[in-house]
Amino acid sequence: MPNPRLAARYAKSLIDLALEKGELETVYADMLLLQSVCKSSKEFVSILKSPVISADKKQKILDAITNGKISTLTASFNKLLIAKHREDVLAEIIPAFIEQYKEYKGIYIVKLTTAVPVSDELKNAIVDKIKSTTSMKNIELNTEVKESLIGGFVLEANGQLVDASVAYDLNTVRKQFQNNDFIYKIR
Repeated sequence: MPNPRLAARYAKSLIDLALEKGELETVYADMLLLQSVCKSSKEFVSILKSPVISADKKQKILDAITNGKISTLTASFNKLLIAKHREDVLAEIIPAFIEQYKEYKGIYIVKLTTAVPVSDELKNAIVDKIKSTTSMKNIELNTEVKESLIGGFVLEANGQLVDASVAYDLNTVRKQFQNNDFIYKIR
């Protein structure tokens, strides 16, 4: 069962410890590696969540996958999770850690959704425009292509949404016709 509050608490503890030890960047790199392992192998996540597999076997599997690839701090953290029977939350702790890391570093996630792929020039122009018009200076731009937008774009940044898509405009016109807005204004 997902437990975002627990994951956030463990992630916060790991960030605090990494800051204290001066290994924040190293642990962040470790979390990115673990995230790629979790995304590429659903079986790995299933093993961590399985109540049938013993903690020793889970530790051996985790060690075999990460041996020499992660720092001792992250390895110790993973051992602690297994010792406390919280290894099933690791897949949730990782994105919580990455989110808190970006918040700590002041990195804003901006999501650009378009109907067709955009060029790097346009991406840079959008990032520059956001930097010049807002207080966001460290921006990570994530792009997504959704053909259902027909044209235009949807921009999500810092809890705000700008929908300048053709699909949104067509939907607005459709709602106006359904509500008979044009008939009432004529009378």
